[in-house]
Amino acid sequence: MKHFAHLADLQALVGQEIGVSDWLVVDQHRIDLFAESTGDRQWIHTDPARAAAGPFGATVAHGFLTLSLLAELGDQAFVIDDVRMGVNYGLDRVRFPAPVKSGNRVRGRFVLQAYTPLEAGGAQLAVEATVEIEGGSKPACVAVSLTRRFP
Repeated sequence: MKHFAHLADLQALVGQEIGVSDWLVVDQHRIDLFAESTGDRQWIHTDPARAAAGPFGATVAHGFLTLSLLAELGDQAFVIDDVRMGVNYGLDRVRFPAPVKSGNRVRGRFVLQAYTPLEAGGAQLAVEATVEIEGGSKPACVAVSLTRRFP
């Protein structure tokens, strides 16, 4: 995990990697919980027997589950010591190049694309987040996450 003492320190790091998370197992239990919480119970996510004969050979995580992991993976990848609060502002260009099969391990890689100071204090960060699948040739997700951070 990378530590940054001050939010303003990131301004000089635009274009650079600011952190990589640990590996995280995406197991069937997590997939099932996501299916229940969202109401998306499609068989490719929740029926291991049927999914084994399906296009992916196993159940797969929802794309939105993979996207939601950015919060957890980001918290593992970097911390800004003087930030007391951060909020999601939005996402740009979200893609899911490869499915995450149940039992796969994923990690997040984060590159700071933009740092924009806010009039009310703090900054908006545009961070390209790539969710890698261990042993995979393509990422599971690539998205630009927009967050607002306040010291």
